[in-house]
This record gives sequence, C-alpha cells and structure tokens, in this order.
Amino acid sequence: MLTDVPGISVGHWTETEARTGCTVVMLDNGALASGEVRGGAPGTREWDLLAPERLMSHIDAVVLTGGSAFGLAACDGVVRWCAEHERGYATRVGPVPIVVGAVLFDLGVGDASVHPGADQGYTAAAAAAPGPFATGPVGAGTGATVGSWRGPDERRPGGIGTATRRHDGLVVAALMAVNAYGDVVEEGRDPESVVEVADLVAAPTRAPFQSTTIGVVATNAALDKSGCLLVAQSAHDGLARALEPAHTTVDGDAIVAVTTAGTDAAAGGVDARLDVVRLLAARACAAAVRAAVASPR
Repeated sequence: MLTDVPGISVGHWTETEARTGCTVVMLDNGALASGEVRGGAPGTREWDLLAPERLMSHIDAVVLTGGSAFGLAACDGVVRWCAEHERGYATRVGPVPIVVGAVLFDLGVGDASVHPGADQGYTAAAAAAPGPFATGPVGAGTGATVGSWRGPDERRPGGIGTATRRHDGLVVAALMAVNAYGDVVEEGRDPESVVEVADLVAAPTRAPFQSTTIGVVATNAALDKSGCLLVAQSAHDGLARALEPAHTTVDGDAIVAVTTAGTDAAAGGVDARLDVVRLLAARACAAAVRAAVASPR
C-alpha cells in the first residue's frame, strides 16, 4: 500500500449512487515531488510547479479525483484543511498549502450533476490515515472503468489499486486510480493478445476527456527533484506494461512521484541507486493498475 511509505496518509470521499469520488494523499511533513503527464487529455492543478527547474520543491498533498474539470474544486477543500493545520510553504504572512491535483472523467457512468467539490476534498483530507485504506470502486476510482475503447457496453469496472515493492530498507509504493481507455494486461500475458489492432481500428471513435489513469508513486529513498521526475517517468513505463493501449490521445494519464525522505540520506532517507528506485516504481505501478481491477467489488 502507498501508506507503507512513512509519512503518507490516504483518505477517500465516495458517492456510490452517483459513482464518483476523490482520494487525497496527505504528505504529513511535506514531500519533495515531481511528476509527468503522458496522456493526451490531462486535467491538472499546480502541475507546472512539479518541474525540476521550478522553485517549489515540496508539496503538502495530492488530490486524485473524479468529476473531470469540475472535480478539481476538491483541491480547494484540501488547501483549506492544510491551512487550518498550518501546513504549507512558509512565507512571511504564514504557510501557503501546495496541493497538486489530477482528474479523471467519470461523468458518463453515474449522475453527471454530482462531482467532488471543496467540501468533499476537505472530508477526504480529514479522513486520511496512515494505515490500510480501501481499494476498488472507492474515492477517485468509484466511477472508473477500463476497456472503454470497446464501447460503453463492453467496458469493465476500474477503481483504486495499490502495490508496494521493497529491496532491503528501500520502499517504493504506488496508488493508481484506473479509468483507462485501454484494457488491463494481466501479468505474464502478451499485450498483443489483449487488443487486436484491427479491432481498435474498427472501434467507435471516442471523444477526449472520457478516460484517464492518474496516481502517486512514493518512496523513502533520498532523491532530489530531478530524481523524482525520473521515478515518475519509470512509473509511467509500468502503467504502459499493465494497460493496452496506454497514454492515448483520449487519456489524461498523469503520475506524481514523491519522496518523504528528502535529499539527505543522513536525515533518514534510504541511500539507494536511482535506477533501482525506478525499477521498483515501474513494477509497483504495474501491480497497482492490475490490483485496481482485482480488488473486491
């Protein structure tokens, strides 16, 4: 689970009947982060500050939410919760919470008039806990589906999945909200046996903003911001192993990579080779995607 990494808490807000929700990853002491978008139709908030050349290095929370662009309002509630608890970037007038958000499109499977907002984001932030959390059709994964390239009658439920990979004291974990245009590829299966090119060519044309897989990969390795970006890139590699096709023009696939250990191994972070962290990130992300459709329904 993502909470296997120290300093991370996860909370959900779920609306089962309307089939939408949001998931908040609280970074208890702030965390150094970067991220990458590879899908063609992303919906994000505060994403530009994740670039290694930007001033901001630490963030306070990541919001994964349904509701398409409407759902980004959930970030406002998380900002409010963080402000009440004096979390944020220190300024001369007080801390300013830094909350990164990413959305998926679930408006077509439930009640499109219901979507996460500020109050729902606040509720999920307040519910965040460092222990085990629910997976499957909860939070941002409540209305998620996979295989939507086949058409609305052939798609299957997606959801929230999580997985952890370890090596000695190194921990790398992923949490993914899987709402993919493509199909989930089981471990060991040939992706070419999942999606026939001729079938994809003949599939109904899908409008953008109707799919998307979003997530967070976290580690206790000591990394700088550039290292976090490379970890996010490798997590996307894992996503592409578990989804076929992945990163399409109608997906908004986006992943944030965080280290709760900062850049200094002497301060408690694990001194790990970057390529090992990247290897485990790809594996954890692929496993989390597969877990999203295997979780209890």
